[in-house]
Amino acid sequence: MPKPARFAPWHRLAAALAALLLVACASGPPALKIDTSHVALGQDSRVLFLIIHFTAENLEGSLRVLTRGPVSSHYLVSDETVPRIYRLVDESQRAWHAGDSFWKGHAMLNANSIGIEIVNPGPVRLADGTKRYAPYPPAQVELVLALAQDIIKRHGIKPERVLGHSDIAPQRKDDPGPQFPWQRLGALGLIVWPDATRLANERAAFEIALPAVAWYQAGLAKFGYKVPDSGVLDEPTRKVLAAFQMKYRPQQHDGAPDAQTAALLHVLTTVPP
Repeated sequence: MPKPARFAPWHRLAAALAALLLVACASGPPALKIDTSHVALGQDSRVLFLIIHFTAENLEGSLRVLTRGPVSSHYLVSDETVPRIYRLVDESQRAWHAGDSFWKGHAMLNANSIGIEIVNPGPVRLADGTKRYAPYPPAQVELVLALAQDIIKRHGIKPERVLGHSDIAPQRKDDPGPQFPWQRLGALGLIVWPDATRLANERAAFEIALPAVAWYQAGLAKFGYKVPDSGVLDEPTRKVLAAFQMKYRPQQHDGAPDAQTAALLHVLTTVPP
């Protein structure tokens, strides 16, 4: 009678090892047990900015571009009679709405911002070369304000970080344009807004003598814009001035460094005495 083998034949051993590997792969790594009983005080939201845009498209085109194209946003507010809010990107994810952007030392703001796109046709260029911007329907504005308030409250976004696309990319963007009611956000304390009394006093002083172009450039940079520091009123500087004016002096946004613009800039960048 032959002696029993001390080891299984090699092919049986290989089959057993393969079976063990398959079981291990199917079950995956063991679940991690994480203790969440201690919560650090030193934390805040990853979201630092709220950026507001217009789509320059109708609703159908806006949805197509923002869901099938190379750009996206977290929210889209429609222009229907009863407007709707579409969430296109979860707030935990990065949307591709800001592009090449800058504000007060922060660049490429997609990574730390939430974007709201508003269905609005944007500007139409007239025969004289000027642009006419479409208004925002009142019901749409109210919905945008409610959405902005909700986002700002949940993430603790500071008023100086609630911006338009034209603020963070003034050389290539003009949205949400001069028809967007920034003053309404100012009245709600959602954005930085100038004191009317100080503004009137400062304007009277600047009517006597305008500052040099370098003064405007320094003030715009202090406020947050990316602007040349050349001391020359070149086209890039004019575009930044126009972006600032569209937000704070929408009736005239020609990029000219006038007394009212100087007063606005001074009041918004200095602490009252």
